[in-house]
Amino acid sequence: MLFAVTTRVAADPSAVVFASRAPGEDWFCFEQPDRDGAALAALGTVARLTASGPDRFKRVAAQWRELVAGAVADAPDGPPGAGLVAVGGFAFAPDGGHAPHWAGFEAADLIVPEVALARRGDDVRLTLAALAAPDDVPSELAERLSGRVLKAEPLPLLDPSPAGRFRIDSVAPPEHYEHAVARAVERIRAGAFEKIVLAREVTVQAPTPHDVAAVFDVLRGGFESCYVFCAGRGDAAFVAASPELLIRRDGHRAQTVALAGSTRRSADPGVDDHLGERLLQSTKDREEQAIVVRRIARALRPHAVWVAAPDEPTLIKVANIQHLATPIRAQLTAPLSAVELAGALHPTPAVGGEPHAAAAPVIPALEGIDRGWYAGAVGWTDANDDGEFCVALRCALLRGAEARLYAGVGVVRDSDPSAELAETEIKLGALLPVLSG
Repeated sequence: MLFAVTTRVAADPSAVVFASRAPGEDWFCFEQPDRDGAALAALGTVARLTASGPDRFKRVAAQWRELVAGAVADAPDGPPGAGLVAVGGFAFAPDGGHAPHWAGFEAADLIVPEVALARRGDDVRLTLAALAAPDDVPSELAERLSGRVLKAEPLPLLDPSPAGRFRIDSVAPPEHYEHAVARAVERIRAGAFEKIVLAREVTVQAPTPHDVAAVFDVLRGGFESCYVFCAGRGDAAFVAASPELLIRRDGHRAQTVALAGSTRRSADPGVDDHLGERLLQSTKDREEQAIVVRRIARALRPHAVWVAAPDEPTLIKVANIQHLATPIRAQLTAPLSAVELAGALHPTPAVGGEPHAAAAPVIPALEGIDRGWYAGAVGWTDANDDGEFCVALRCALLRGAEARLYAGVGVVRDSDPSAELAETEIKLGALLPVLSG
């Protein structure tokens, strides 16, 4: 039986988790700073929910419901994510990543943490959880939980001038990527599919192990409108500053964003506005955006009374890039869980292809990489089946001194291989400067 207690505290959730984690212990941090300081951080593992295959979202959702059904826990009135939660992620592919560097990151892997801290504004709640035996006394359990040592220390600073040299390598030559885009365009024009997303992988070898806590702090300071997360498994950490919400569920209300079509930023406001206007008028990017909107709306309609989306996309601007975005809202007919909704939407054409069944088998053949959790779903769900998942973009897998960065672009019939390669460079520019000294 799952047992949990929640109390109000004053702390930086992610800082507590980074300072308090023991070697080899799983941890999780998930923030969107400019949304009233929204944060959920978790440490340790009371239970693990895993599954593999096309139905992995449904199976994990069922495991979570079964666990919560018998739980003894207070019902906190605090910020979203307070109380019992399951946190983690889902790989892009149904059977997950198989390359050695993705060890520990399963196809579907949510953990029920021993320690969870949720924040919105100045309201921070601490939840401690444990699995209770039938003969356990609640007061003794609570006393045992309170014995967990938690530290409150500021996150470390990233060394701006580390000693030693960094080595940056593209896993496949840039020419390989351009050739893959050209082959995809040929197939699209031949009618095989409408769109396909192709990604690149770049490695960074640092002179010393990457400081995950410092990297996370730089990302949350530099990408305040993004979903900044870190999922730690053993000695590895998957970090990101993703601009893309996959699904947010609050009771019968669901929200998502269709994000497709990108261009760079400029420090000159006039040039920056001009680049954004060109993006809004781009036939190629508007087509890419429309494909994503149609698919998301189609996936939500069977579960909704109504699905609403504006006719025209808007611009979302983050530190180094701007995107076309269309917010989509839905009123659910039945409270399908956040995890099941994520499964209904994943993968959107913003990271996969359209039609997905036609494009999916072609992606690994053209890319030549193992995506693992890249372009998967990362987030959390609570005891009410509410929750929030983002798409794992602008991300890197850190293990010791090695970092593996991923970035992809949507390919449609008018795509130009050299332009698409240049767009991956812009997207890699979110994390590459942070990880390469």
